Amino acid sequence: MALLVSLVHGATLRPRGRRAWQHGAMKQQHQAPGAPEPAHDEANASYELRQDGRVVALARYHREDDAVVFTHTEVDAALEGQGLGSRLAAYALDDVRRRGLKALPKCSFIAGYIARHEKEYGPLVKR
Repeated sequence: MALLVSLVHGATLRPRGRRAWQHGAMKQQHQAPGAPEPAHDEANASYELRQDGRVVALARYHREDDAVVFTHTEVDAALEGQGLGSRLAAYALDDVRRRGLKALPKCSFIAGYIARHEKEYGPLVKR
């Protein structure tokens, strides 16, 4: 049973984890007009997807030396299955690479995303 969390701007977000992607909930989707826009909220240590002024997905992290430690990922329950978690993970990991940092995935969703995209993101992982 999934746990719902009320958070950020009154949105109901569902934590993303291993079970979600193993059961095929994460489908890739082309970005459509009005699609959520990615953002990095460094002050709150999170990567976000925002739509119509509200956060619909987020990935929390903290910095540890030269690494971004991903701790938790959530997607609005009403928008699950649209590939938002994957889109957010790619955006966050691309930003980590662009900034010359490493990723340390403590969050099972980010860890799973990296495992499924090992060729592209595996070298980013701090070992």
